[in-house]
Amino acid sequence: MSIREIIAAICIVIGLFVFLCSILGIYRFKYAMNRMHAAALGDTMGIFFVVLGLLILGQDIFHMAKYALIILFFWLSSPISTHLIAKVELLTNKDCEERMKDR
Repeated sequence: MSIREIIAAICIVIGLFVFLCSILGIYRFKYAMNRMHAAALGDTMGIFFVVLGLLILGQDIFHMAKYALIILFFWLSSPISTHLIAKVELLTNKDCEERMKDR
């Protein structure tokens, strides 16, 4: 095993650990907004580390460019989709505003 493979394996394991923590946060938190926050942060950082590990293992420039585009796509789309889901939650759930005022 080379150093490159070890570093890539470490990045992939870190990404999988972040995904695991994100899944636990989704099931542990009570409110939809908290669950969404855990999911949004977990998928962005988890995808980054997993794809970074694959990027390190990449053999040619075309595969590396595809991996870099995957990271870019997720970094652009995840915050937008999370924001839209939060907006729908605020508009449809009347109890959400009351819970936010209590704090």
